[in-house]
Formats: sequence, structure tokens, C-alpha cells
Amino acid sequence: MRVHVRVPATSANLGPGFDALGLALALYNDVEASERDGVSVTVEGEGAGQLPGGADNVVARGARLAFDATGRPFKGIALRCTNRIPPARGLGSSAAAWVGGLVAGNALAGGALTKDALLSLATRAEGHPDNVAAALLGGLTVSCPAEDGAVNAVSLPVPEDLVWVVLVPTLTSSTAEARAVLPATVPRGDAVFNVQRVALLLAALQARRRDALRSALDDRLHQPYRRALFPWMPAVAEAARRVGALGCVLSGAGPSLLAVVAGDGSAVARSMEAALKDAGADGRAQPYAVDTTGATVVSDMTPLSGAPRA
Repeated sequence: MRVHVRVPATSANLGPGFDALGLALALYNDVEASERDGVSVTVEGEGAGQLPGGADNVVARGARLAFDATGRPFKGIALRCTNRIPPARGLGSSAAAWVGGLVAGNALAGGALTKDALLSLATRAEGHPDNVAAALLGGLTVSCPAEDGAVNAVSLPVPEDLVWVVLVPTLTSSTAEARAVLPATVPRGDAVFNVQRVALLLAALQARRRDALRSALDDRLHQPYRRALFPWMPAVAEAARRVGALGCVLSGAGPSLLAVVAGDGSAVARSMEAALKDAGADGRAQPYAVDTTGATVVSDMTPLSGAPRA
């Protein structure tokens, strides 16, 4: 049996939704998997020649997790990974690897695991649910761990007329480094500020209130501290807004930036590239639609049973 899984890139936080919001983007990694004795992994595209080619590969580890969860013996797997999501850029490359491996392993093992179960496994592997929820479910996801260890996640629709422009710098950044600059506690005023903004962001998207997005994307919990790592961020964000972006935020832990635009995003993309270059760095910006389906088994259309927890 051979399966083909497609997994979207994801952008977490969306400004104020720190560790809670994720957005699936129409940029995909493909995983082709078949059972075999032993583990072999071929990587093409992003990460080729750098990512592990054996059992230590995250996709292979995800597949094994799925087999273990179903109780089926894992003899091995042959994987061919075609990666388009750049690693270490704040676009959920590790989440896509875990989810791709889990979904492929589940399909090979008979498809017994529900989306709910896969989400819990992916969250434990990744360490937080925001990216894996969006990669698995698609759309704009709101997620949080429950006290019993399960993960509550809801996928929301996003207005189709909004385009999401992603600026990917050539430099990389680690999530651990980006988390290390965050304080252990924050002022209550900043916490209240973010609660207000994330509520307004969700309401504005559902009510199609573009005018409210400018304020709704503000943040005081993580971006002000991460400017020390990415000092060019304010100038690039201002360049995006100057030519029509409704807002511009750090994508996940960075260094990529995410701008939201009503309509065509090409002018915003070029403005962001120019501002980054003026700041002494290079990168490429491109508009993306929102992925609405999440991880999908393409060639073997084995459905993922069950529904996510609400």
C-alpha cells in the first residue's frame, strides 16, 4: 500500500493570538509513504541534504507514532518528502512534518485514528497546538490544551477576499531562541490588551469588518520582545501598511512576516521586499490564499474519521 499526503504551511499567533491561533496557507509539503522493512527517507526541495534520511527524520517519527497509537507493529517505512515549506522561518515546517508523518502512518495502519486523536499526538510531539491544529484542520484555528491532556480546537472560515502575503527572509531563526527572549511574566495591562485584540480579530474576520483589522492585529505579548532578534520588523511592517496592507505581523516565532491584504497582494509583497533590502537583508514575499482542508490523503482517499473537539 502506498499513500500520498499533502500538508499546508501554517502561520501561528497572527499578532495577538500567542500560542492560540494558527492559519493554514496554500503552500504545501507532500509525503509519499509505503511500508517496508527498515526506514528510508528521501527529501527533495527545502531541507534536501540537511534533514535526516533515517529513523530520526520527524516525518518517520510521526509515522511510527501513528502505528504505536493503533497498536500495530511498526516494521519500517519508505518516505519521499517533497518540501516547499522553508524550515526555521516561522511557517510551521516542523508541524507539517509531524502531521504529515502521523497522517501517512495512520493511513498505512488502517485509518483507525480520528482527527481528535491525531491532534493530541501531534500536539504532544510538537509541544504546542497552534501550528499542528492549523496543519491538520485547515482554515483559521483556535486551539488550547485541556486539563485532561486532550486538545480543544476549532477551525473557522476566513473571508475569501483576503490575501495573506508572506515575506520569507534568507536568514533563519529557531523557535527556542525566539522564546528565550520572552519574559516569564507580563504586566496585566498588556495581558488585557491582547485579550481585547484577539477577541476583536476573530470578530472582525467573521463579520468581515476590514476596518477593525488594523487595531485587531496589534500585540504586546511577544512581538515587542522579538524585535531584538528582528530589528527590521517595524520598518517592513510599516512599508506593507503604507501600500495597503490591513496589518503586518510576525509569522510564528519568525523571521517571516505575514501581511493581510484585501485583494491583490503584489504591491505589498514588493514593498516588503524593498524595505527588508533597505534594512540590509534579503528575502522574498509572495501572496497566498488560505488552505481550507488541512492535511489530506491525496492518492489513497482514506477519510480521517471523527471530528475535532469543539
